[in-house]
Amino acid sequence: MRGTVAVVTGAGSGIGRALAVALTERGATVAISDVNSVGLAETAEATNAHAELLDVSDRSAVAAYATTIATHFGVVHQLYNNAGIADGAPSILDDDYGSFERVLGVNLWGVIHGTKEFLPHLIASGAGHVVNISSLNGYLAQAGLAAYCTSKFAVRGFTETLRSEMLRDGHPVDVTVVHPGGVKTNIALAALAAARARGETVTLEQEARTRTYTDTLLRMDPAKAAAIILDGVRAKKPRVLVGNDARAIDALVRLVPANYPRLANWWGKKMFATAPARERGQ
Repeated sequence: MRGTVAVVTGAGSGIGRALAVALTERGATVAISDVNSVGLAETAEATNAHAELLDVSDRSAVAAYATTIATHFGVVHQLYNNAGIADGAPSILDDDYGSFERVLGVNLWGVIHGTKEFLPHLIASGAGHVVNISSLNGYLAQAGLAAYCTSKFAVRGFTETLRSEMLRDGHPVDVTVVHPGGVKTNIALAALAAARARGETVTLEQEARTRTYTDTLLRMDPAKAAAIILDGVRAKKPRVLVGNDARAIDALVRLVPANYPRLANWWGKKMFATAPARERGQ
């Protein structure tokens, strides 16, 4: 990574912050962005990175940002489209369009905006690399996560198409899609906080499910996840699975593609059905 200029979106916390720190430690020059000014400032202090507030769902803002970064550094080698959010209702039937628009705006359009605006600079560098963060929900669909799964499946398809085009056209840009499993980030808590900020009612069941995710399922240290991702980038892997859970679920989906939704529902019922009762102390 030494001598490389790398751009990381969503760097105010979680995997994005860990990537910025690890890239800096490996000798890269880093530019970071986030919508959270406090988190962004903390990451900037830890990395001495170039930092700017950025909403990746805003196409014109991303276009201006890409120009600013390319002008400031003179070259851009790597782009980590990491910014992401969660949102949604128990079912598609209950969900509203606003939830889909919010999640797709950041998780999918943010990736598209970043890739489209930085790609000419990555090609011009002669040694570019696009790294798009999907999820294990980029190959595993789960009930109650319609908007999130839709966005992460789409990121996978977009990224694999991009790689095919870079190979076909002979552009000097490697492409990697990343599927993290349960990494200890604040994405679930942030989704609840955002819902409350919009004046939405947060149920006891939603709170319990979020606590289960945060305390039980999201366990990997973001620093470890970042190391796995960067090792994959260094090896120019087209696909990086982060965590034993991501690898196990990938194998399950490949083994029983028609039946895994039933298994996922069974697991979800077992994991979450008693959560509200536990919260009431029953």
